[in-house]
Amino acid sequence: MKKTSTTYPVSARGPADHEVRDQIVAAATEHFSRYGYEKTTVSDLAKAIGFSKAYIYKFFESKQAIGEMICANCVGRIETEIRAAIDQADRPPEKLRRMFKAIVESSLQLFSQDRKLYEIAASAATERWQVTLAYEEHIQKMLREVLQEGRQTGDFERKTPLDETAMSIYLVMRPYLNPLLLQHSFDYTEQAPALLSSLVLRSLSP
Repeated sequence: MKKTSTTYPVSARGPADHEVRDQIVAAATEHFSRYGYEKTTVSDLAKAIGFSKAYIYKFFESKQAIGEMICANCVGRIETEIRAAIDQADRPPEKLRRMFKAIVESSLQLFSQDRKLYEIAASAATERWQVTLAYEEHIQKMLREVLQEGRQTGDFERKTPLDETAMSIYLVMRPYLNPLLLQHSFDYTEQAPALLSSLVLRSLSP
């Protein structure tokens, strides 16, 4: 299968590989984890890191830009784990099952273990940050790749337009991808991957 890009759009300034940028992101991640995203200001970060506020603005145009970078790191890891799970399977039906399972497990791990960092994910989803939109596009692309492969191998039906099928299945996955919806789905996380993937696979039978 064709590999999905893991590049996410972030509003950063200055040299892309500058070590100071990584230092700011690492310090911000720790600070947000301790005090929360909403309650932290760029001035707070500057004091915590030992930089001037103006120096931080040389690398990030706003607090949101720093949050975007942290989000990009988080969803990038989730996407990598989902891709790895898919690649471990040989047949498209099993790839789809593994995709459902990896989405739930990876999302729970990153979005629910640290309640303070969860605030960043919630803000990103609420305000529709570009990194969130890109993540949704990447997941949908991965899903379409699995569906296309399944149609080529004869595992999945071909009558329904591919885009319609992909969007329908994506909407089934969405409660476990979106942090705002995920918080209302905790009671079903153990059962959801197997039940939902089985239901979807029955609908895809040729």
